[in-house]
Amino acid sequence: MDDIKKLKELRKEIDEIDKRILDLLDERGRLVVKIGKIKRRVGIESFSPEREKEIFEMLKKRKGILSTEALKVIYREILSSCRRLEKPIRVCYLGPEGSFTHQAANIKFGSQVEYRSVDSIEDVFAEVEHGRCDYGVVPVESSLEGMVTRTLDMFIESNNKINSEILLPISHCLLSNYDINSINIIYSHPQAIAQCRGWIKKNLPLAEIKETSSTSEAARIAAEEKNSSAIASSIAAKIYNLNIIDENIQDRKETFTRFLVISKNSAGMSGNDKTSIMFSIQDRVGALYEILKPFAMHGINLTKIESRPSKRGLWDYYFFVDFEGHKNDKNVKEALNEIKKKCVFLKILGSYPKEL
Repeated sequence: MDDIKKLKELRKEIDEIDKRILDLLDERGRLVVKIGKIKRRVGIESFSPEREKEIFEMLKKRKGILSTEALKVIYREILSSCRRLEKPIRVCYLGPEGSFTHQAANIKFGSQVEYRSVDSIEDVFAEVEHGRCDYGVVPVESSLEGMVTRTLDMFIESNNKINSEILLPISHCLLSNYDINSINIIYSHPQAIAQCRGWIKKNLPLAEIKETSSTSEAARIAAEEKNSSAIASSIAAKIYNLNIIDENIQDRKETFTRFLVISKNSAGMSGNDKTSIMFSIQDRVGALYEILKPFAMHGINLTKIESRPSKRGLWDYYFFVDFEGHKNDKNVKEALNEIKKKCVFLKILGSYPKEL
């Protein structure tokens, strides 16, 4: 009886704490509404990636009984709910529902936004460009497959800016409503199949493999077809009511995909930022060296350089560069001013908080 009595007392304490938490959340919400009014008056976007990075950095430093990851999940929804009080926002992503891009969008924006699935990377850019969505999420780079060239090409044509980035660990799951011994077909996107070859060979060597347009489409088919399965994400399992037979089945466990959030504006300074630019140069000896030299002179670390055909002429290229720093940093401004004089064309795609 003493333990039962103690249990009731502890639960009573928790009830009191919960009431205080709810009161504090209401207080936070009221402050957010006031902030939202100020933002609208001065023309600041409701989603502020640099401010949210500051909050998540604070969570990392806090030492308590809850893990940093648990706190991030809780705060993601607090931020999402409070952001909605400022202004409901619309986010489009490369679909279908349950895709890894959908998962990345959820990680960045939480559940309290209006999500819109579109069929292509071009459609994501168009939805944002025409104001039908406030933000768009597109894949740009895989640690296994390299750059997503269509995303790079769209920046040549579009006025959209990079607002933030998302690094998503890719964990493939085998989904099915049948026992593994009853499965005779595996559906998935060609990339996912390639990334899980070793697991398939070891566990389902006799299964027929059928390619689909996306991992989500694979999950949809597997949910309807007898003795079939899909290689897809855990979020697809929830959406299509499938069981997770095995998880993390990719051959290389450290697999990441980088996604970009695009909007009409880039982000403010967070103190740990990245900037993306694109440029074209004259086709002559030493031209690229002259462009890259100012980065070294001003102590700027380049993290990525890619080239894409401009489609204007033979051997004419655009170069895409990611580097550490914000476009408003003094050394970055100076470097870009020097580079601009030596380029045929220079476009700042955006500055945004660095994920890693």
